[in-house]
Amino acid sequence: MRYKCLIVDDEVELAQSTAEYFNLFDILTTYVTNYEDCITFFKDHSADVILLDINLADASGFNLCKRLRETIDVPILFVSARTSDDDILIALNIGGDDYITKPYTLSVLLAKVKAIIKRYSSALDQKEVEETCYTNGTLTINYQLGKVYLDGREVPFKAMEYRLLCYLIRNRGRIISKEELFREVWGDAITGDGTLNVHIRYLREKIEENPNEPSHIKTVWGRGYIYEE
Repeated sequence: MRYKCLIVDDEVELAQSTAEYFNLFDILTTYVTNYEDCITFFKDHSADVILLDINLADASGFNLCKRLRETIDVPILFVSARTSDDDILIALNIGGDDYITKPYTLSVLLAKVKAIIKRYSSALDQKEVEETCYTNGTLTINYQLGKVYLDGREVPFKAMEYRLLCYLIRNRGRIISKEELFREVWGDAITGDGTLNVHIRYLREKIEENPNEPSHIKTVWGRGYIYEE
């Protein structure tokens, strides 16, 4: 069975109430409360987005995220009461796509999840169907396959990284503000700068010859980013 959203949280009442709220708005949602139940869930089911708590009764959400990333490439949003920068960076470094702090407002969380589902409900958006590929020197993107190659070798990209790279390339030559990237890539206006900065760094590490002195993905201080050929 395919669900729109899976909540992984050992706070049973919170997980249950969030799932019930999402279901009221036709976002088919269920929840599990521990590591093993989450692994078991994906043997017979799927989900378009995962809301994952860090503190689980039987394990760490960080460990669960790394395990899921071995086989699953859907967006993972960490939801936690922990607010330290270290926790946020760890979450993004190991495969999380965003970080939401508790307590959260159900309506805001629902809006974020709906926006993400809209963008990931299909593997290709209309622009990707219209174009076959992009090539610039050693970098090639096959939009129909959703794959990135460097010097002919496939480079693995998480879903959010891929969306961000494609958006920068399709808008190459112009400065793109952070607000536009939050809105068009993440689907909301409340994604933090830290999330974007980490994803930009990942892109540079994967496609730039010298990530510390990028020749393609450049920062325009005070304005945003630009992709230059």
